[in-house]
Amino acid sequence: MPSPAVFFGHGSPMNALGGPYAAAWRDLGELIGKPTGVVMISAHWETDILAVTGQARPETLHDFGGFPDELHAMQYPAPGSPELAARVATLTDATPTTRWGLDHGTWSVLTHVWPEADVPVVQLSLNRRLDAQGHFELGRRLAALRDEGVIIAGSGDFVHNLRTWKRTGGAPYDWASRFNEAVKSALIQDNHSALIDWVRLAEDAQLSVPTDEHYLPLLYVAAQRRPGDDVSFFNDVIEGGSISMTGVRIG
Repeated sequence: MPSPAVFFGHGSPMNALGGPYAAAWRDLGELIGKPTGVVMISAHWETDILAVTGQARPETLHDFGGFPDELHAMQYPAPGSPELAARVATLTDATPTTRWGLDHGTWSVLTHVWPEADVPVVQLSLNRRLDAQGHFELGRRLAALRDEGVIIAGSGDFVHNLRTWKRTGGAPYDWASRFNEAVKSALIQDNHSALIDWVRLAEDAQLSVPTDEHYLPLLYVAAQRRPGDDVSFFNDVIEGGSISMTGVRIG
């Protein structure tokens, strides 16, 4: 049976410390078990070429500021996998590098999914030279890894508008809820073209996706859909009005 593909709505780095979303991430890890590896596409690694982390011991990157010392001190010492990185490079023409590690889009969720940090993780960058169709097609080139026990994962947010985010919390904006539901509907219907052309998916797209780096990782996960794959959602919450925490499991 192929490994599932998973998209994580990761939200704030503070979620690494626990909070209301950690339980669903822990439950997911228990359901999936221990894969042979994870290829993660995070919103927080954008490059001008396609790159993949190739070191055996990737660094835990604290790629944020203004958060408590406790968060900056956290480490997620998951191993890398030069072998998996080489396999990804073969499938995608990515360039292995040691100049990146595991950023918070990766470790803030995986610290709950596999808290023992014993599953090998490599990150694949977001190549800014690709359009949305190119990202989706690149995701399809990773599909063979699911048959090798590897999980293809993305980390971002369907809806990610920090300018309108309410620090004290509050109900979701109507436009955020509508766009979140439109994305979920397209995933259920396996409507790849709608997901790729998200600007036309709903009138609320421009407010929901003012910049695309948090949305694009979803396309890599959507690209893994096969006939018969189930689609399910977890942490289906919009935080602070305009940050979607919704996660997706395919397969």
